[in-house]
Amino acid sequence: IGESIVLWLWGGFSVNNATLNRFYSFHFILPFIILFLVLIHLMFLHSTGSTNPMGLNSNMNKIPFNPYYVIKDLLGFIIMLFSLILVCFFNPYMLSDP
Repeated sequence: IGESIVLWLWGGFSVNNATLNRFYSFHFILPFIILFLVLIHLMFLHSTGSTNPMGLNSNMNKIPFNPYYVIKDLLGFIIMLFSLILVCFFNPYMLSDP
């Protein structure tokens, strides 16, 4: 079954253009899929709360979305992204291997 999965997923054991294209496309899209699933998980945790085995009401433990915190987090993300873009534009080889 392992060989058939390798043939179906990667196109074989050889390293050629089709195999590399599949490898890079999977490794590009997979972090975005994980990020999307984490965001959905957090949204459901904030809206429904977590369940517990004792069956107690967990409405007290829910944290509401506060617009201040969302804007603060977005501003921090934008500042970090802007600083990374500046580093990439002005000194593109700073973060590469020596």
